[in-house]
Amino acid sequence: MPTRRPTILLQLLAAVLLGLPSQAWAMHISEGILPPGWALLWFLVAAPFVGWGVVQIQRRKAIDPAYIPLLGIFGAAVFVFSCFPIPVPVAGSTAHPAGTGMSAIFLGPFASVVVAFISLLLQALFLAHGGLTTLGGNTLSMGVLGSFSGYAAFKLGRLLRLNLFWCGFLAGMAADLFTYFGTAGEMALALHGTQPLLSVLGQIYLAFMPTQIPLSLLEGAVTGGMLVYVHKHRPDILRKLKVLGEVRA
Repeated sequence: MPTRRPTILLQLLAAVLLGLPSQAWAMHISEGILPPGWALLWFLVAAPFVGWGVVQIQRRKAIDPAYIPLLGIFGAAVFVFSCFPIPVPVAGSTAHPAGTGMSAIFLGPFASVVVAFISLLLQALFLAHGGLTTLGGNTLSMGVLGSFSGYAAFKLGRLLRLNLFWCGFLAGMAADLFTYFGTAGEMALALHGTQPLLSVLGQIYLAFMPTQIPLSLLEGAVTGGMLVYVHKHRPDILRKLKVLGEVRA
């Protein structure tokens, strides 16, 4: 029952979001923005991470069948997190939380890439958020960069002997900001034309910041709070997923 309750809550929240009558803002990098060559390149770069993530999930499933329900819980969390679009007109995209910092801590960064890929695919197919041609680029930015930066930030927090909340806070914030750095980089590489690449990259990234800095702080607080809550109420989950050794809560 303790594992099932958060799953039901996340499913209900997702259903409410899907039912809200609102304009369909294209999330992530929208369909058609990336030229075919760049879109294919990002698919090729992201594919090994997704493939190895699937292998790791299969291995964890064979060792512990309870891993799959937990995968579903955090997969639903990433899906719901990234379903809050805030339009950024000058950037050609929208801002939203990522959720991959949290999933990377609990599931590992490669499994988190798979979770992000599935979330992005569902959103492209059924919500007109992002796109199929840009799925590789969006997976690279939110899945790969978001997951690995969040995981690295969490490990850095542990090395610095920060308490559990601040380790999670760093992870959530880093995942959010690096996701948008990746998005800005992909768009700048594809669209800078005769303008200096770094100048265009800076302009696009800064265009996200008025919305993304508050969102990254919020995502950091949610990630840190989630870790503390699970540590207090279900520390066995953290031990099972090998999240903690000796961490000060």
